[in-house]
Amino acid sequence: MSTAPARQDAALIDTSVVLASLDPDEAHHPACDQLLAQGGHLLYVHGLAETFSILTGGRHGRRLRPAAAAGLIKDSVLPFVQLVSLNGREVMAALETADARGVRGGAVYDLLHLAAARKAGASRLLTLDRRDFQALTQPGDPRIDSP
Repeated sequence: MSTAPARQDAALIDTSVVLASLDPDEAHHPACDQLLAQGGHLLYVHGLAETFSILTGGRHGRRLRPAAAAGLIKDSVLPFVQLVSLNGREVMAALETADARGVRGGAVYDLLHLAAARKAGASRLLTLDRRDFQALTQPGDPRIDSP
């Protein structure tokens, strides 16, 4: 799987940005679609699974067939991002900070997006869920912005 090279000013985008870029009926679609089309931004690899889950799960009025969702991700997301992954030690290091950051339950996925952004050296994490991420940040974390 090839991905576009990261730009000098690349930010890590989260799943909310990817989903908005794929949905022309979403209020933030124009900004998110333009951002993704620029190419070279970073995406934590787990964001692919989150996107697939939401596209196929029926939440938010979306219910694509699995093959259609996979094709949409392959054609409309992968060519425009550089994937960032975390190995087991990196995930555990992030999990060990969960208590100090007040992370419980599903917020762990936002914590891992932050860890991936730090690993990649991103200065910004772009999301439509700023409040969720800002509650987790500590000094040295990427700045949380919206597209």
